[in-house]
Amino acid sequence: MSRTFARYPILMIATLIPLAAGCGRSDQPKTTSAGATPTVSAASTAPTEAEAPGAVTTASYESAESAFNAGRYPEAAQLFTAYTATHAENPWGHYMLGMSAWKIGEPEKALSAFDQALQLDPSHRKSLFNSSRVLLEGGQPKEALERIEKALAQEPMSNEGLRLLGRARYETGDVEGAIGAYHKALSIDERDVWSMNNLGLIYIQQDRSAEALPPLARAVELRGNAPVFQNNLGTALERAGYPTAAAQAYEAAITVDSTYAKASVGLARVTTEQKSETTPVDLAALSSQFQESIETWRGAEVIDSSTAAAVTVSDSSTVSVDTVSDSVLVSGRIVSDSLEECESEEDHN
Repeated sequence: MSRTFARYPILMIATLIPLAAGCGRSDQPKTTSAGATPTVSAASTAPTEAEAPGAVTTASYESAESAFNAGRYPEAAQLFTAYTATHAENPWGHYMLGMSAWKIGEPEKALSAFDQALQLDPSHRKSLFNSSRVLLEGGQPKEALERIEKALAQEPMSNEGLRLLGRARYETGDVEGAIGAYHKALSIDERDVWSMNNLGLIYIQQDRSAEALPPLARAVELRGNAPVFQNNLGTALERAGYPTAAAQAYEAAITVDSTYAKASVGLARVTTEQKSETTPVDLAALSSQFQESIETWRGAEVIDSSTAAAVTVSDSSTVSVDTVSDSVLVSGRIVSDSLEECESEEDHN
């Protein structure tokens, strides 16, 4: 799992890292209504002639897709380049070229390929979503937001799209709008652990670590073997004044991944400080509280995070927030290695 970071345009009090979103993945084609663009993922079966006019012969398309699925991205990029040269009318070929180029670190080529797919099919949802990711990584959140909103107009209940919406809104400075997007994603899928993680990160980065605990506690409850969730929970616990519980979360992250440097740094920090909380934190209760909050969001057509039921922590007014002294100011953004982003590259597809 890769742990690359996006960047935020907001200067935070607490030490921050970039938030990522849009972690949804579908490995199989979805049934669509007549005339709709098939929502085939980058790693899914090649589109049929009915889905994508001008598709290459099975062997030719499959050879390129096989290289992509096997992780041979440079080879896949070459094969899809050749494929699009002879089948320029097929948007799926350009889409897969864009995915391959993105995987090998050529964002300009990727964006060009996605744009070519969109010229052929302006409603190509996967190209809209993944080109928005390229734009977000390139520091163009406003441009990304336009594409995300266009894709969501086609599929308003897309968790993938709502996570990307949360990310883009946050990077354009719309904090409450980002929170609302994650609320809506969770009202659709109450087990969407990436939205929980991203929501927790926003709260941490907004110096609201007590509010980060419920979503992160629930994410860890659902997927305790994800070191990124354990690390982020550890950070929230540490900053909310629960160093003993934070140490346990950091240790859990290291147990899953012994090379996880961020968790090791966090564990060393709380161990060195030798502090302990006066009142133990009940993560199970916080997780349950978060689930109840999701019920209050469910069914709302538009979720306004400023009026949605708030997730609180007992005695939160007395919770202390720790800052990390070695944060670095870069181009108006505070960055640190104490947190982790939401998604891995494999979840982009």
